[in-house]
Amino acid sequence: MSPRGGPGAIARRALVLLAVAWALAPIAVRAAGIGVPAGSPAGVAIGRAEAAAHEAAALHDQWTPTVATLRAARAAAAKGDNAAAIRLADQARHLANLSIRQVHAQRKLWHDAVVR
Repeated sequence: MSPRGGPGAIARRALVLLAVAWALAPIAVRAAGIGVPAGSPAGVAIGRAEAAAHEAAALHDQWTPTVATLRAARAAAAKGDNAAAIRLADQARHLANLSIRQVHAQRKLWHDAVVR
């Protein structure tokens, strides 16, 4: 076994980091000062969207519409429009998840087409 633990250890570390980011996302929302309690539905939705957006950014495949939609969700939450904040945060999370799926699909396609 290598000193780093091999590819399985890297995957486990990534999962642990993702779980920590997921757990801390509502706290980050409160710390950001958007005025939404972390336990509220809007705060949770924004926290989840931010976690997905951070994951997409870590993969170097964050879409600009995701960032814009997340910014709009934060603005709606700051205005007190929780329904719009939840809707926009869910949309931002969906966009982030699509970008994550895209990067994985592109990596597989590249591997299948180029690496022999």
